[in-house]
Amino acid sequence: MTTGSTGTKSGQTLVKGSRGTRSTIALKILMALSGLAFIGFVLGHMYGNLKAFSGQAAFNEYAEHLRELGEPLLPHSGLLWIIRVGLIVALVVHVVTALLLTQRAHAARTQKYAVKKNVASSVSSRTMRWGGVTILVFLVWHLLNFTIGKINPATGDTGDAAGDPYSLLVDTFDLWWMTIIYLVAMVALGLHLHHGTWSSMQTLGFTGTAASRARAKAAGWIVAVVVAGGFSLVPLSVLLGIIEK
Repeated sequence: MTTGSTGTKSGQTLVKGSRGTRSTIALKILMALSGLAFIGFVLGHMYGNLKAFSGQAAFNEYAEHLRELGEPLLPHSGLLWIIRVGLIVALVVHVVTALLLTQRAHAARTQKYAVKKNVASSVSSRTMRWGGVTILVFLVWHLLNFTIGKINPATGDTGDAAGDPYSLLVDTFDLWWMTIIYLVAMVALGLHLHHGTWSSMQTLGFTGTAASRARAKAAGWIVAVVVAGGFSLVPLSVLLGIIEK
């Protein structure tokens, strides 16, 4: 009887552990896919920002064109709002899965080491969580600054009174402290993308060989440098007077 009881408990433990492993893998896949969705978005967004180098008319025309996408099938700004809702869903999925995976990692740790060894880990992997929090806080302000509230930090105006998209951009980054905040956020974004790209490719099974792992690491660096660097060009150019009204 004792042996049978023990065997039953062991079987239940194995089933429970198997289910936990499958759900953890599912969470990692959701996190990877939502992260890749954001990489696609930030690349498109970065391209749009670089329109500022073409001047006020070209930048404002691009901003208005985004609102006209999908017409007449969709109302004005209809497709833009669908994209925004999709990104909000992806953001919620990404944050929630990150929190759940963090909780599981802590729960699985049976003992804490007296000394943490980070020799094999990169700066981007060690700053992943705090970098994510920094990006999330910045994102809230970024939306208030350029999308939802359209707050002009130079004048205090909001909405239509804040000026057209190009003027709002220039007024914002004419303030040195706003440019510094933006650049700090871009450093956090670059580090997050560097490790996130590698981690996503690993989760999705694209790092099975030494060559594929090398490509994944290279992809992480390329995405980080292109996105963070591309986004940083506009505020730096405004502050240096290259882009002006």
